[in-house]
Amino acid sequence: MSLGDDTGQTRTRLPERGGDPYGGARRGGRSSSRSLVTVVGVVVLLIAAIAFANRGGDDSAAEEGGGSGDSPKSAATAPSGEKPVDAKAAGIPSGFAHNRQGAESAAANYAVALGSAEMFNKDRRDVILQSIIVPGRVADFGAKLNKAYTSEFNKNVGLNDDGTTPEGYTFVSRTSPIGTKVTTASADAATVEVWCSGLLGLAGESSTNPVTNSWFTITMQLEWTNDDWKIVTHSQKDGPTPVPGDERASSADEMAKAVEEYGGFTYAR
Repeated sequence: MSLGDDTGQTRTRLPERGGDPYGGARRGGRSSSRSLVTVVGVVVLLIAAIAFANRGGDDSAAEEGGGSGDSPKSAATAPSGEKPVDAKAAGIPSGFAHNRQGAESAAANYAVALGSAEMFNKDRRDVILQSIIVPGRVADFGAKLNKAYTSEFNKNVGLNDDGTTPEGYTFVSRTSPIGTKVTTASADAATVEVWCSGLLGLAGESSTNPVTNSWFTITMQLEWTNDDWKIVTHSQKDGPTPVPGDERASSADEMAKAVEEYGGFTYAR
C-alpha cells in the first residue's frame, strides 16, 4: 500500500463538517477516541503482567527454515499453502499444527477472539479464556479481566453498565490480523507477534463513541499444552500505523450494516 505519491509528499484532507455527526468525524481527531484507546490499553496491560511459564523440551521439533531454537531464521509471512484447521473449541479454531506455522495461526486466531465483542460478556469471556489460555493460568486471567470489565469501563466504551448494547446502537469490537512473526521457538514454546488493525465503538446516529480504527501489535507467548497451542502471556503495543487515507468516514447506518453483514475469518498460514 502506498503511503504517499511519487513526489514523496503526503496528501492531507480535512474532515467534512455537517451531515451525519457520526460519519463526519475522523478517527484520529477526537479526544473521546484517544480516551477509548487508553481504556482498552489498560485491559491489555493487566493481563500482560502474568509471568511466562518455564519452558523446556527439545528445540529441534519446532525448527523450520534452518533457524536455531532461540533465534529462528527470518521468513516472510506469506501464505504457506498449509490446509487450515478444521476443528473448533467454543467457536474458536483449534487443533493447530505442532510447528511454527501452527503457532502463528493460533496466535492470529487468538488475537481475533481476545479483541471480539464477546469479551464484554462475562459468560462468553470465561469460555474464550478456557479455550485459549493454558489451564494453569485461566483463573488468573479471568480474575484480572473481571476487575477490568467493570460498569465504569463499559460506560467508557458506550455500553450499558451490565455490558449490553444500548437500544438503537450496534456495538463494534473487532480485531483483524495483518501479519505474524515468530521471534523465538522451541519444541513446545513459541513467542509470536501479531500485527493487527482494530475497530471499536458504537455505531448509531447519536453515538458519542463512534467506531474508530487503531493499529497495534500483540505479543503472545504460547505453550504446547494438551495437543494444542495455548497462551501463557499476552501484551500489546501501538503500531506500526500507516498514514490515514483520504476516504471519508462512513455514516452510522453504513457502519452498522457492514458489521452485521460481514463476518470474520479463520486465520491459518
